[in-house]
Formats: sequence, structure tokens, C-alpha cells
Amino acid sequence: MKEQVVKEWFERGKHDLEVAEILRAEEEYFDVVLFHIHQAVEKYLKGFLIHRGWELKKIHDLESLMTEVMGFDVDLQNYLDFGRKLTAFYYEERYPPGPGTSCSEEEVEDMLTTAENIISRLKEGIE
Repeated sequence: MKEQVVKEWFERGKHDLEVAEILRAEEEYFDVVLFHIHQAVEKYLKGFLIHRGWELKKIHDLESLMTEVMGFDVDLQNYLDFGRKLTAFYYEERYPPGPGTSCSEEEVEDMLTTAENIISRLKEGIE
């Protein structure tokens, strides 16, 4: 049962990552790309933690989730700044009022690459 739940979290995260990659080509949608990058990383982090016996918490803070994962993979601390930045973006974009966040194509590419590195590490951690 637990492994099926983990598989579902990873599958949903994979879909968010694929959507981010599809939309990346559309320069005017970088905010949506970053939203889906956040969602993908969040879902993979939660799937990893559930695999390790964690009880689901309905949070969106990547730094908090990464801190919990660090109990199993201390090297994830290298991504805490990424988690803080992406979480701040998430809240700015999802909870108006205020201007949306703007990012350059290069920043979006860097965020996508970092997300892919984190996701690879998490997938390796459950194999």
C-alpha cells in the first residue's frame, strides 16, 4: 500500500516536471513553469518522506520538507537556498495582491536543472 502511494506522488511530480519543461519554451509563462517546478519538487519530497514512514503534512514549504529529508540524506542541505527561493516564489505567485515574480530564462533553466538534480537524488534514495 505505502509503495503505491509513493509511486503516485512520484508520478504526479513527474507530470508537473514534464509540464514545466513543455512550457519553458514559452517565455511569457515563466511564472507557471516555476509553479510546476515547485509542485514537482514538493511531490517528490513528500513521496520520499512517505517511503521513509513520514505521516503526510499538508505544507508547501520546500525548505521544511528538505530539512525533514536531511534526516536521511544530509547532503540535501546544499539545496536549502533553492527550496527557500522557490517557496517564496510559490507564495508570492499564489497569494495576491502584489506583483508577480519575474525571472529570466537563465534563472528558470537553473531552477529546472536544480530540481532535476534533487529529484534524481530522491529517486535514488528509495531504490
